[in-house]
Amino acid sequence: MRGLGADLVDLVLPGVCAGCGAERVRLRFGACAACVTVLEGLLPYPTSPSPPPPGMPPCVAVGAYAGALRGALLAYKEKGRHRLARPLGALLAAAVADAAVRAGGGPGVPVWLVPVPSTAGAVRERGGDHMARLAGAAARRLGRVGWRVAVGQPLRAMPRVDSALLDVRGRAIAAENSLRIRHTRILIPRRRPMIGGTLIVVDDSVTTGATLAAVTSRLREVDMQVNGAAVLAATRLRGVRRDRVGRGAASRVPGSEVPLSGSPTRGDGQASAG
Repeated sequence: MRGLGADLVDLVLPGVCAGCGAERVRLRFGACAACVTVLEGLLPYPTSPSPPPPGMPPCVAVGAYAGALRGALLAYKEKGRHRLARPLGALLAAAVADAAVRAGGGPGVPVWLVPVPSTAGAVRERGGDHMARLAGAAARRLGRVGWRVAVGQPLRAMPRVDSALLDVRGRAIAAENSLRIRHTRILIPRRRPMIGGTLIVVDDSVTTGATLAAVTSRLREVDMQVNGAAVLAATRLRGVRRDRVGRGAASRVPGSEVPLSGSPTRGDGQASAG
């Protein structure tokens, strides 16, 4: 199993570091050595906005929406650095594994990933569905270490108003109203044993939890029970709660480990957007 560092230094790319924006430094896979070190040190942890919106599933993130993680995520999502999908997918895989184990699953239990859908406009602007790509990378990473993972998309996202203009309740209403069930996409998963396993919603980040709660609510309408959520980054809001297992200790649940690199160290984890 190659580590996250191997993914990040796999291919020489021109330009600034995706993580910190440094110029005129040696870049491999878009990140400088310092940012590779930071990203390799991130570990999954449970996170939740305070208060969480009704219906939000238990959520796991790998770090704060800040520093190298924020830079890499923005470079991938908004600046067309699609090659970052593999290392970011490896980080998301660790969060998925942790969320699945916390929900009672594990490597022997099938996992179905549902990425938060993007609108058609966002897909065009970003050169593809960034979350579908990340979910696929995470599923492949988990599959290589023995997990049974599939990715499905039973939802369609419609355009909605800018959430920056809304309060928490307004965000929740707008998020749920923007989602539509794609009924033809749920018939096959319902017949498969996969649906009897662990269903994890995945997104790039979480802030208020409105999007994750809305996706969970819509899926519940068609008898699909969400067991948890996994995100890359969490934005720290006032009063946000973060559970820890000892200062400087990894909050990794036994059985959730996804090998990334050498000795794991604590990341700068906090909370993110959506």
